[in-house]
Amino acid sequence: MTEPPRICDYGDSTYRQDFWEGQGRDYEDAVERRVLRRLLPESGHRLLEIGAGFGRMTSEYKMYQQVVLLDYSLEQLQYARRQSGDAGTLYVAADAYQMPFQSGVFDGAAMIRVIHHIEDVPAVMAQIREILSYKGKFILEYANKRNLKSMLRHALGRNHWNPYTLEPIEFIELNFNFHPDYMQAQASQNGFDLRQVIPVSWFRLAWLKRALPTALLSGMDALLQRTAWTVSPSIFLDLQLAGSAGKPFDLGLDKPLGIFKCPRSHTAVRREEDTLISETGIRWGIDDGVYDFRRPLD
Repeated sequence: MTEPPRICDYGDSTYRQDFWEGQGRDYEDAVERRVLRRLLPESGHRLLEIGAGFGRMTSEYKMYQQVVLLDYSLEQLQYARRQSGDAGTLYVAADAYQMPFQSGVFDGAAMIRVIHHIEDVPAVMAQIREILSYKGKFILEYANKRNLKSMLRHALGRNHWNPYTLEPIEFIELNFNFHPDYMQAQASQNGFDLRQVIPVSWFRLAWLKRALPTALLSGMDALLQRTAWTVSPSIFLDLQLAGSAGKPFDLGLDKPLGIFKCPRSHTAVRREEDTLISETGIRWGIDDGVYDFRRPLD
């Protein structure tokens, strides 16, 4: 029997404080927001952010009528809800390999700084393809295996892995870097057309970030993004479901439970107080406003 993919769970960790707040990553945050603003549409119906964590990027999705934040960490989502509230936003704790959504209920999806924690990329890409509607947009960011630093280290014999081979490299547990050709192939094999490739974070050096203002670095980064030269530490892909793939977007925004399906039985769910119940009787909890599809209640 094949073992299920491992899941990276930040749980109630201090990731937000330890990695982002006051940790010298204003530059990375600025360039990622800049790319998102460039790629997001002027308007949209419903967007899913996969691996939304504590909601760092939530404010960038205001052009969508409804936003759904998905993460495996209940605690991170609870923090995001306290910051952003419920207006136009749903919070869902779930496994990205078994998303609890009906087919074609999103016309947009985003996955930023998350896929490097994914052990089975084809499986998650297939899930995203399934939940997107006709011509659905998918913005994907990934950590680049073939970046300038890794190529230099390889030339000096200081890497224990080859940046030019296609297979993903797990450099520490559940942290993967990906070759650009591998990621583009995965997108194509799962029915996505590639619209743009945007390399980012060219100046991800601690001493440089200390020496120069964030606005200057992010502006310089924007110039290099136009090259589409895939040797930067991080790369964004602007993807769209190809041809006739995906269903028409037809679920009303006033029926939030209509987007859900039970990840075990794949049937619709109904709500009874703080419980969601599938047509086959499987029960799922609602905890502090977060729909929890990680483990059934009984």
